[in-house]
Amino acid sequence: MPHTPLLDKIKNPQDLKKLQVSELKTLAEELRVELVDAVSVTGGHLGAGLGVIELTIAIHYLFDTPNDRLVWDVGHQSYPHKILTERRDKIRTLRKNGGLSGFTKRSESIYDPFGTAHSSTSISASLGMAVARDLDKRNNNVIAVIGDGAMSAGMAYEAMNNAGSMNSRLIVILNDNDMSIAPPVGAMRSYLAKLLSGKTYIGFRGFLKKIASIFPRSIKTRAARFEEYFRGLAVGGTLFDELGFYYVGTIDGHNFDQLIPVLKNVRDSKHNGPFLVHAITQKGKGYRPAENSEDKFHGVNKFDVITGAQAKPTTTTPTFTKVYGDTLAKHGEVDSKIVAITGAMPSGTGVDIFSKKFPTRAFDVGIAEQHAVTFAAGLATEGYKPFATIYSTFLQRAYDQVVHDVAIQSLPVRFAIDRAGLVGADGPTHAGSFDITYLATLPNFIVMAPSDEAELVRMINTAVSINDRPSAFRYPRGNGYGVNLPGINEVLEIGKGKVVKKGTKVCLLSLGTRLQECIKAAQQLDAKGISTTVIDARFAKPLDEQLILDSAKTHEVLITIEEGSIGGFGSHVSHLLAERGIFDKGLKFRSMILPDIFIEQDTPERMYDFAELNALHISKKALEVLLGDETLVRSIK
Repeated sequence: MPHTPLLDKIKNPQDLKKLQVSELKTLAEELRVELVDAVSVTGGHLGAGLGVIELTIAIHYLFDTPNDRLVWDVGHQSYPHKILTERRDKIRTLRKNGGLSGFTKRSESIYDPFGTAHSSTSISASLGMAVARDLDKRNNNVIAVIGDGAMSAGMAYEAMNNAGSMNSRLIVILNDNDMSIAPPVGAMRSYLAKLLSGKTYIGFRGFLKKIASIFPRSIKTRAARFEEYFRGLAVGGTLFDELGFYYVGTIDGHNFDQLIPVLKNVRDSKHNGPFLVHAITQKGKGYRPAENSEDKFHGVNKFDVITGAQAKPTTTTPTFTKVYGDTLAKHGEVDSKIVAITGAMPSGTGVDIFSKKFPTRAFDVGIAEQHAVTFAAGLATEGYKPFATIYSTFLQRAYDQVVHDVAIQSLPVRFAIDRAGLVGADGPTHAGSFDITYLATLPNFIVMAPSDEAELVRMINTAVSINDRPSAFRYPRGNGYGVNLPGINEVLEIGKGKVVKKGTKVCLLSLGTRLQECIKAAQQLDAKGISTTVIDARFAKPLDEQLILDSAKTHEVLITIEEGSIGGFGSHVSHLLAERGIFDKGLKFRSMILPDIFIEQDTPERMYDFAELNALHISKKALEVLLGDETLVRSIK
């Protein structure tokens, strides 16, 4: 354990307030050491937390949390916040089963008033809290800390536009850790930030407004514009002023001599309406390996604190993500119309592989999934072949665009959906549980799911060839199975599945990577004398109707298996069988899906075990349906 004598005295923000301002720098150093040591054990997000150490301390030092509401956006910035809010003793359980979440979580602590695992929600949520406070006639502060790219999403500006038109007191702190909005911090800028957030200037500004109010409207408008543009020229805040925020910045987010007086001025101001405090920070601050890393140690495996060397995966097989990136790059070499789009996740989605070869045909649009989808639709109208490469959980944010801008117009946008199914330590907020359901319900949409990395290559190839309607293929996080990969010319016949193993009694109809578990289950059933067929469905839409109907007619039991929620592949198969009268003839049918709950963080293996989607559960389900409960118990024994 690191030596942290000052931090050891801090259990909660009330203890923090007992310190002198002069002690905060030492506390920041110790908190940084503690954070690095903890994440080296657990893995997780590191760079963003390192960048907000001083900001976290300053907020809790000055504000009365949890009475003052503090919302972190996105939640992976919140590890230092967790340490200071009665959770230090659990910080080494981050992202483990039964441990702390990697994001803020309402059920975890009273200091987490809002869960923020998807970005750019903080201003909307905080505005709601501020309005509720006003309706209740309370006077607590509401603070949103938005950063690490979250300000690139349209939702943040929708919220600012709404907040700017209201008189609710709201403090938004922009944690600008990539210099994307303002030039570097300078002494004059920090001085002006202190000046413009102080009572004297705000009072003078109010005095000017009162004087201007007695003049005609044209003169009053000109006076307001002059004051606004004076501050805009001084500190770069004209955009935020136009949105109705009182802009304060820029300040050095690592300098307590700037943070404390500016935040205190804002806290004590009588100004009604929203503030925007613009703090410049450095992602990975204070830990040399993170500072020197290209991604600033955004997300890390367990690592060596001294060297920063991360633990390497034990398997040598490529990830599904890498197979996707490599395959798309190969297609890019022969088809100049192929373009790749991602939303702030180039390395996480494999688009970086394509981008290195074709930088003018790869687009990282930021945390803006709605825009990404409609941008792809626009490209498709001009004859390009866009691959919208987005995590399943993030594509949820663009569902209206998928429906209206792509599906209704039947535009050939290809959706490469990474992180399908359960994702492990990131937990329910990042699980890809719903994409089969929300895509397969759309008319004229092709939805595929590979059983292994070779099938993924075939589905990418197939998507390249589909030019008359939208298509999607979903694949999991993690490594493939080490199978040989086909070339880029090998395509699938649309809507056709594949019989992997033939039997006579039970048919296991699998969509996606549970196929391997189905094969194991079939072997277990065969060992009990129950002849079992295994089919790789490949397509959730269109279904291979003939193969499914033939299997239903020739087997006593038919079970669908998928890594998705209710309403997906199994529901479509059930509807087909019902409409064709198959159930009237005595078929025993079951659908194995993810349970109707949000499954908490754990290893993927344990999560699928909890979801009862492993081989043993599949074989048990078949025995239960085929033989009945009593026989099942004797058979398993």
